[in-house]
Amino acid sequence: MTTDTTDLKAHIRGIPDFPKPGILFYDISTLLRHGPAWRAAMAQMADTIRPHKPDLLAGIESRGFLVAAPLALELGLGFIMLRKPRKLPGLTIGLNYALEYGTDRIEMQADAVQKGQRVILLDDLLATGGTMAAGISLLRQAGAVVPCAAALIELTFLGGRSRLDVPFESLVAYDE
Repeated sequence: MTTDTTDLKAHIRGIPDFPKPGILFYDISTLLRHGPAWRAAMAQMADTIRPHKPDLLAGIESRGFLVAAPLALELGLGFIMLRKPRKLPGLTIGLNYALEYGTDRIEMQADAVQKGQRVILLDDLLATGGTMAAGISLLRQAGAVVPCAAALIELTFLGGRSRLDVPFESLVAYDE
């Protein structure tokens, strides 16, 4: 168990009006480039998800890869990718899901998960929860058990957690 008390919010910057006016973008680039803070974030996330006893970690393209891959290495686990259509080689399975304005699709390699494996889904940020919920559904479609999902950041004011039917963990929350 880690006792690191690094203030991760101090290493995440807000970028106003990105990618469009009225949006405050929480940029993890500043966290990623600060070695001690990034290491502390990964240690804190490892402590957070370890009790859920995962067999594999899955990351959502693309910033979810930045969380899931090093965390899998830290925990001695495998890592699988959930990607946009036609980005993975071999046979894939996918799921279409609704966005606020339109639809999107997420895919994974058909043989990435064995039936009954415990897979935790990770991303950098939980906003409305649509992509995370779709990822959970896709993993289940592949035969996985999803004991929880996690992200570095949660935008609580968007209510994304309510769209998930698994426990959700985050290291940092923003209320506005």
